[in-house]
Amino acid sequence: MANSYLVEPDVGFIEEVSRLGGADVKKCFQCATCSVACPISPDTKPFPRKEMIATSWGLKDRLIGSGDVWLCHNCGDCSTLCPRGAQPGDVLAAVRAATVIEYATPKFLAKMVSDPKKLPVLLAIPAAIFLAVGLLLKMVGVDWLNLAPSGDHLWQADYISNYLVDIIMIPTFFGAVGVFALGLKRFLSDMHANAVAEGKTDKEKIDPAGFIQALIRTIPTILKHRKFTECTENRERSTAHMMVLFSFIGLFIVTNAFFAAEWIFHIEGPYRQINPVKWLGNISGIALVIGGILLLKNRLAKKDQISSYWDWYLVGLVLALGVTGMLTQMLRLGGLYDLSAFIYFLHLIFIWSLFAYTPFSKLAHIVYRTTAMAYQEYSGRK
Repeated sequence: MANSYLVEPDVGFIEEVSRLGGADVKKCFQCATCSVACPISPDTKPFPRKEMIATSWGLKDRLIGSGDVWLCHNCGDCSTLCPRGAQPGDVLAAVRAATVIEYATPKFLAKMVSDPKKLPVLLAIPAAIFLAVGLLLKMVGVDWLNLAPSGDHLWQADYISNYLVDIIMIPTFFGAVGVFALGLKRFLSDMHANAVAEGKTDKEKIDPAGFIQALIRTIPTILKHRKFTECTENRERSTAHMMVLFSFIGLFIVTNAFFAAEWIFHIEGPYRQINPVKWLGNISGIALVIGGILLLKNRLAKKDQISSYWDWYLVGLVLALGVTGMLTQMLRLGGLYDLSAFIYFLHLIFIWSLFAYTPFSKLAHIVYRTTAMAYQEYSGRK
């Protein structure tokens, strides 16, 4: 007897996907043009046609935890060629957003990040944290927050101590790592169960050592954006993505280098412009701004694709980080110390938002897509 499957449509899931940018899914009449057009879809059980059908029926259990949803790079080839304007690329992007919310802890925070009306509250949280912690420490004699420092050559740490920044940022960063760990544990388990149920793999269970080896083999593909370059209609989008990715990598290296300099070797800033690490920071900052501008340009130019709030949140955060970071330094070098400190405070708000909200935003695709691609490599995806 054939295995039976009870279809249980989730109307709430359909509504959520529509809210997150997949409102055109009902236009799909299952012609499979999208699956044929996709240059990176597997030969067996290709996407995104089956995902379009599952979404239109509200089959949440078929989609949440599906690795195929994350193998899509949203290059837009399928949406460009769709004869009905059903926007398969945007539908899958919306499903990914719903997946991030599903695996997020706490879930209410993920829903806040996906709601544009909550953005002022989300930005007010880090502002309040920095001011509250700084003022509380000042009350007990720890002067790590100074709104009116004196001196001829000031820099941002004279206003907001690096020690204050670090004691706030470090727990935030590791808290985000913990949130990712909780979500990824469930996601990987569900992804494997989905692959076994749909006959995408012969492996009965996940071998941690084998999966890590597959992850290592996958990293060069991600860094070189090899999948992106297989796209035809929107291949140029890979340039902006690579600039942003390598900018973040460069800035992560710079941040850790200066953290070690201050906390381990007790070498305090400001650091001279001829410092090689400073060069890397400046180059990465400029590349981040240019990458953000290219992301914005690509979004505005692509009229046949929907840009949801999640997309604009990512573009806005990238630009905000890059612009405030570069302005902080330029204003300081120009002697506008008070204005530089204010811009630096805004920069800290955006950095904290980057750390704290990444597990709940579109930026989470860096982790979830990497995991899905590593699983595809490990499982021998059929």
